[in-house]
Amino acid sequence: MENQHKAFMQKCIELARISKNRGESPVGSVVVKDGKIIGEGIESVHARNDFSFHAEIEAIRDASQHIGHCDLSGCTLFTTHEPCIMCSYIIRQTRIGRVVFGLSTGDIGGYHSELAVLKDKSVKKWNQPPEVIAGFMQEECKV
Repeated sequence: MENQHKAFMQKCIELARISKNRGESPVGSVVVKDGKIIGEGIESVHARNDFSFHAEIEAIRDASQHIGHCDLSGCTLFTTHEPCIMCSYIIRQTRIGRVVFGLSTGDIGGYHSELAVLKDKSVKKWNQPPEVIAGFMQEECKV
């Protein structure tokens, strides 16, 4: 499992480098289901002139298009950076079951901040919070 996780995170790092080379924040993300990547995303906020074009949301959009609906139960999101609060909301809405990230984003993060959407159990509409693996390949994610 660890080797497979490393391969998926390495793909995120490759995507983050593309994003950085385009003048964006160096963030790359993939959504995985049954051991296969079904969605990819890179940061495109500046290129699209739209703050919703975060790598995580782009990967989720791509995965939802791939499977034909937005219920991503049974999927894992890998990303170089801790999903922000906005991305964490989308993760919860789409029912992603596991999130693996490298670098913490501090007070804007959906896991480590005071607004820890990825941990929240108070919203009855959401299922259980996803499993979170934080700090995975942290050094490698510093692109």
